[in-house]
Amino acid sequence: MSVLPLVFTSGWASGINAYAVVLLFGIFGATGLSDEVPESLQRTDVLIAAGVLFLCEAVADKIPYVDSVWDSVHTVIRPLSGAVVGALLAGESGSLPELAAGAVGGSTALLSHFVKAGTRMAVNTSPEPFSNIALSTAEDLGVGGIITFAIFNPEVAAIIAAVLLVLGLVLLAFLAHRIRRFLRRRAQRREERRLAASQAADGPRSPGG
Repeated sequence: MSVLPLVFTSGWASGINAYAVVLLFGIFGATGLSDEVPESLQRTDVLIAAGVLFLCEAVADKIPYVDSVWDSVHTVIRPLSGAVVGALLAGESGSLPELAAGAVGGSTALLSHFVKAGTRMAVNTSPEPFSNIALSTAEDLGVGGIITFAIFNPEVAAIIAAVLLVLGLVLLAFLAHRIRRFLRRRAQRREERRLAASQAADGPRSPGG
């Protein structure tokens, strides 16, 4: 069961930024800093793809409302990535069944994704963009720091990830009313765009009807 802390930590981090997790693991494995990284994550094409997607997320994640759209698209991608990375780590170590590791990584990634997406919805109720930039930067640094720490001390890193996950879920419960307000505002904007498009399609009417 020695790989379980690493699987849990990678799952938590995947729910925040899945591409950063794949990129960091691949770099650590390719440079020889870790022997637990499977070769499939060290491939050049995987590293390039993860790097490009990480840059895309780094930009989209800092733009109000765009970040929530990005999160919606990644509701499936992040848990799936957490499950795949967890299964690959288990397969490399042989200390945990791959199916169990995939379940741990995927479910942890799903929970942390909900925390991230919900927090962004709450932040987007603020009219200024600086909180999005600050939060996104903190998330990127946090994922990078905890994955790096997990390579050398997976047990302690897993404890930190668990504490952050619990705190995030508690925070999400407190922000629930702001999230509902964000969803109402988004629904209202959609309705306004629909009405505007409908009026434009009807075109100007003559005075005689």
